[in-house]
Amino acid sequence: MKVSPVALATLAAAALTIPLALKVRDARAQQAESPKTSQEAVVAPNENLVVEGIPPVPAAVAEQADRYTNFRAATFTSWHPERHEMLISTRFGDTFQIHQVKSPGAARYQLTFYRDNVTSAHYPPKGDGSFFVFSKDIGGGEFYQLYRYDTATGTVSLLTDGKSRNTDEHWSPSGIGEPARPDDPKTNRLLAQLAGGGWAVADWSPDDSQLIVQEYVSANESYLWLMNASTGEKSLLTPKGGAEKVAYGGAQFSKDGKGLYVTTDKDSEFQRLAYIDLATKKYTYLTDHIHWDVEGFDVSPNGAMLAFTSNEDGLGVLHLLDTKTGKEKPAPKFPAGLVYGLSWHPNSRDLAFGFTQSRDVTDAYSLDVTTGKVERWTNSETGGLNLATFPEAQLIHWPTFDGKSISGFYFKPPAKFSGKRPVIIDIHGGPEGQFRPYFLARYNYFPAEMGIAMIYPNVRGSSGYGKTFLTLDNGFLREDSYRDINSLLDWIAQQPDLDASRVM
Repeated sequence: MKVSPVALATLAAAALTIPLALKVRDARAQQAESPKTSQEAVVAPNENLVVEGIPPVPAAVAEQADRYTNFRAATFTSWHPERHEMLISTRFGDTFQIHQVKSPGAARYQLTFYRDNVTSAHYPPKGDGSFFVFSKDIGGGEFYQLYRYDTATGTVSLLTDGKSRNTDEHWSPSGIGEPARPDDPKTNRLLAQLAGGGWAVADWSPDDSQLIVQEYVSANESYLWLMNASTGEKSLLTPKGGAEKVAYGGAQFSKDGKGLYVTTDKDSEFQRLAYIDLATKKYTYLTDHIHWDVEGFDVSPNGAMLAFTSNEDGLGVLHLLDTKTGKEKPAPKFPAGLVYGLSWHPNSRDLAFGFTQSRDVTDAYSLDVTTGKVERWTNSETGGLNLATFPEAQLIHWPTFDGKSISGFYFKPPAKFSGKRPVIIDIHGGPEGQFRPYFLARYNYFPAEMGIAMIYPNVRGSSGYGKTFLTLDNGFLREDSYRDINSLLDWIAQQPDLDASRVM
């Protein structure tokens, strides 16, 4: 019987959570048991779980596994418009809240306290930082509302109507652009009503007069529109109806407003960084030398430099580009992991970003592009575990049935485990997705404590390897992605340190 990759991933995820799920003990079951010493104590599943063929789980195992569930993370959300300090999102209780960090490595000062996650927070790009705007929903309903937070008093004011769903907020360059002014909620108004659900604002023009709006159709098809910020009238910037489906990943105005920087796979397998002259509609491609997707980018406020990241075989790599010369400048190198979420300080010198790797949690960093100094702003908690003992992500490749090369990431157990090691293959969902070498969090338990090797494959149909590769599992071709896993089983059988008879 053939099982779909998505189903396999679901089964694997369910199986992986069993040792961790069983640590939750029903109080009544605990009371009903005969007294045991701590060495003999076991974890009893509650009445909501049917457990068959699983031996008793010692309480000591549950306690050890619990440490692997107590990792935290911190993500950058906004620079202060004047000072060298930032807002971050991090969790100390049950939900992510906004904290202020006044310098690299300084204490996190919590500003919001809600039962629900605060999903974003942004200072205006100009001003004295006397307020910021944040977003949250209620009870996971995803009807996000925008709120103003007064930094002097801690007063919170609702800016939206409390009923609608509000997402994808963007400040105008002046910080007070139409259609809404956060210092005057009465200015809220409907600018344009668009059919379909795939619309998002990408950027404001430097003079606050225009918006660039993205129309998303699919992973292979999207369009860009220019919209008048006063009237809501829009004009199509990227033509429709061509033989080739084109996708645009992002768009941002140049400093002079005469053009747009975009990422697009137009005339290419990969998302390239391009400059579109708005007068001539001419494209100038800036990253032809990088044969991978350009993922995210941010133009410095003074327009002199552009920072971007590329997805290079799953790794997130930082690049710096001089917008005048079109040439790259030296950028710091990081361990195998992901640099993401680029954001310039209004001083055009400090670049904030997030970084994660297999041996480190997600934390907030910044780069001084003048000196090249990288600073870590947060050091998130890791359950008291020694991260240096965790396996590093190893990029692997194997040939598949039709001669193509398939890749994935291999996490090898520590050397203290001898003999051939059992293997868990964890196939990402999507199906248009990609496993990236981020911090494994609770899944580190399997290699670190049980000596199980972990392999995360990116079979055909995964994103990040070109738009042709993305379509190779469409429709009846889905079976070919299963065959990529069959080839991975053959690769495992050839490895002297892996046990091909014990694979999940």
